[in-house]
Amino acid sequence: MPVIEMLWETVDPAEALRARFGFRDAASAGRWVATTLLAHWGLAIDRCERIVISDRNALAWVVTPSGRLLAKWSVASSRFAHLSRVARLTAWLDSESLPVSAPLPALDGRHQVELDNVSMSLQRVVDGDLLDVDDAVQVRAAGATLAELHRALAAYPAADELVRSAERPEPLPARITGWLGAAPAHVPAAGRRMMRRLVAAAPPGLPPVQLVHGDFRSSNVLAAGPAIVAVIDFEEVRLDWCIDELARSAVMLGTRFRHWGPVPAEVHAAFFSGYQSVRRLTPVEEHWWDALVLWYTWALVPTGDDPTGWGAAAQRQLDTLLGTR
Repeated sequence: MPVIEMLWETVDPAEALRARFGFRDAASAGRWVATTLLAHWGLAIDRCERIVISDRNALAWVVTPSGRLLAKWSVASSRFAHLSRVARLTAWLDSESLPVSAPLPALDGRHQVELDNVSMSLQRVVDGDLLDVDDAVQVRAAGATLAELHRALAAYPAADELVRSAERPEPLPARITGWLGAAPAHVPAAGRRMMRRLVAAAPPGLPPVQLVHGDFRSSNVLAAGPAIVAVIDFEEVRLDWCIDELARSAVMLGTRFRHWGPVPAEVHAAFFSGYQSVRRLTPVEEHWWDALVLWYTWALVPTGDDPTGWGAAAQRQLDTLLGTR
C-alpha cells in the first residue's frame, strides 16, 4: 500500500484522496495507477511506493523492472489543454539537451494522456536533491541553468500555443508603482521612495518579453553535487521579461513547500553571477535588478508575524541601497 502525503497543505491526506480523486483508500489509488500505466504506457509496475497530493494534482512514485518512475496526474479539467502543451514543451527542451525531467511517450505517442476526467504524464525519477541555497557552487550553477533555459525558451517554435496574446504581462513600472499605491503600512517610507526612484530612473529599451519558467526556485531545481540535473514543474510557464524572473527567482530561491524564508544577499549575488556567465544582461536589464529584488522582498513581508525574517531581509536590502551598511 503506498504512503499518502500532502505536499504543502495541512489537511488529512486520506480525506483529500477520497474527496478530490475519488479513491476509497491508498490501495485502490495504487491499483488505479498500476492499471493506467499498463494500459497506456505498456508498463507493469512492481509497486507504487508513495502518492503526494498538491491541490487537485497528485504524484505517484512507482517501481518498475527498468527503474523508478513518477506518474503525475490532475483532475483540474480546465488545465488539461495547458498540461498537454507543457508536456510538449518539456519534451522539446529535453531534445535541446536542457536539464529537464522529460515525459515518457505513451503507447500512442502522446506525452500527456487524458482519460476518465484525468490528465496524466509519466517521467523517470531524477537522481538529485532539491537545490541547496547554502552551497554557493550549486547556486551559481542554478543561475547559469536559468540563463540557458531562457535562451532555449526564446527559441521555442510553438510558443504561440502556450501563451495567448491577451496574456501580455503588465509593464514593470506599472507593477511596482501600482503595488506601492496600496502597499501595506509596514513598508517604510524610505523603501517606498527608493523603489519609486529606481523605477523613475529606469531607461527605456528592455528586451522583448518571452517564455519564462514561471516558478524557478529551490523546490523546482534538482542538483547532484555541483551540477543542476533537472528543472521541473513548468506548469506556470508564461510570457515575461527575463530580468523579472531572474530577480524573483533570486529572492525566492530558498522557498520550498513549507519553508518560505529569504536568502542572504550573497546568494542573490552568486545566482546573478551564474546567470551572467551564460547570458549577459543588457544595461537596461541590469538597472532593473535592484528595483525588482527590493520590490519582491518587501512584497513577501507578511502583515502579521514574520517568523522567517522577510522584513529584516528587506530592510538589509534597503540599507545597502541607501549606503547605510
